[in-house]
Amino acid sequence: MLPITRYIQNRYIAFCLGCIIVIGILQLSFSKLLELVPSLSPLLFPTLTIFLLVFHLFIACFMSMKYWCDRRRIYLVAIALAFSGSMLLMLGTLSSFPAWLNLYQFNVINYNDAMIFYMFRHLMMAVLMIVAAVLYSIRDYPLSRLTHISIVVALIIFTIFMVSFAWLYSSHSDKLMLDLVDNETRHFMVLWSHVINIILIILWVVTLAALMFITRLRNLFWVGGNFLCICYIVTLCMLLFGGRAEDIAWYRSRLFETAATLLIILVLLYDVFSLYRDSHLKYQQSYQNSIRDPLTRLYNRSYFYDALTQALSAAKASRPVSVIVSDLDRFKRINDTYGHLQGDKVLQFVAHLLMDSVRPQDIAARIGGEEFVLMLTNTSSESAHQVAERIRLKLSSFDKSSTDGQLPEPITISMGVFTATSSQTTPEECVERADKAMYEAKETGRNRVVVFK
Repeated sequence: MLPITRYIQNRYIAFCLGCIIVIGILQLSFSKLLELVPSLSPLLFPTLTIFLLVFHLFIACFMSMKYWCDRRRIYLVAIALAFSGSMLLMLGTLSSFPAWLNLYQFNVINYNDAMIFYMFRHLMMAVLMIVAAVLYSIRDYPLSRLTHISIVVALIIFTIFMVSFAWLYSSHSDKLMLDLVDNETRHFMVLWSHVINIILIILWVVTLAALMFITRLRNLFWVGGNFLCICYIVTLCMLLFGGRAEDIAWYRSRLFETAATLLIILVLLYDVFSLYRDSHLKYQQSYQNSIRDPLTRLYNRSYFYDALTQALSAAKASRPVSVIVSDLDRFKRINDTYGHLQGDKVLQFVAHLLMDSVRPQDIAARIGGEEFVLMLTNTSSESAHQVAERIRLKLSSFDKSSTDGQLPEPITISMGVFTATSSQTTPEECVERADKAMYEAKETGRNRVVVFK
């Protein structure tokens, strides 16, 4: 249990240090920006809101696609709805800036409505993130189709209600009103500064605790989710110490939220890259397993014939293709005397010898019990005979003491060579003729190489 506990603690420490570094860099960047641009343009806030809206739309689409690929991960629906609802509420924020493209008409900005949309956005996102954490904790429990649909519908209804209430409270209903900002003085009201802001900070702290406890930072996906909670806590703290809209804290919080969301997108993209890389490696491993003999790791019969067919299509006198069929002499006696496990070790030893004796562009395959075949591209009959002879002599020189017991006794091999100089020659004819030459080597005393004539 101690190594696991230490590993979890190390993850938490690394995460906290990473957050401190990122937040410090963003704060330093904003300070440098203030030095370069002493007076911030009123266009900055709605412009950053548009960027943030696009980022949230991207994350919502990303989560929706991940859910579409795996319907069991229902917690992704809650996250997708959190960001899609956030996007809609940011549209409401932009509607509070009716003339934001005209620098001379900023007196018509409804800062109270902008803050109402901001408040409902945080309430909705925090609740949905907590729900996502709960759904993640029960991801291994099978849900009935009715339960699954009910959860999705409930999440959608909650999101619609939050967006609708935000719209009604933001000057669209005479009965529902919230005073968070004085539009004339642009000062935050007591309700926001001393009540709602603090409640939202506590809510995000609870959300962060729930995510940290349930997800335990298992992967980059949840690292991004926990970092999101910290970002919102920091932005709310910035507004808590700010006295009015349109001051430095107002711009700093929105700039920080935008930059932090962009970092989260980069984390998600890296997570996708990691998943693609792992999937690609698994595919490569699966493909290699499908074309290789499981015991010797040489190519199997199917792959050999495919490669030989392709090589023969370009075969000609100036570009010959040679095939060497080989068979271990008296291999049955090895199995009968020393057992099949020892026989497998002999096959593996010979396979390694064959792979080390040919070029990377050549093919070494196992096509039978103790029968192997080599395909040598652009190799004449004389050169193929030399390769086969070198393999035969090298194998016969090994004994038990020089192979760490892989060979219980000296092993010999009989080999037949055939060289194709025409594309009209079929793969079956190549192997058949090389096989005949190999059997001739067997019949004339074994432990020799015969070239088909």
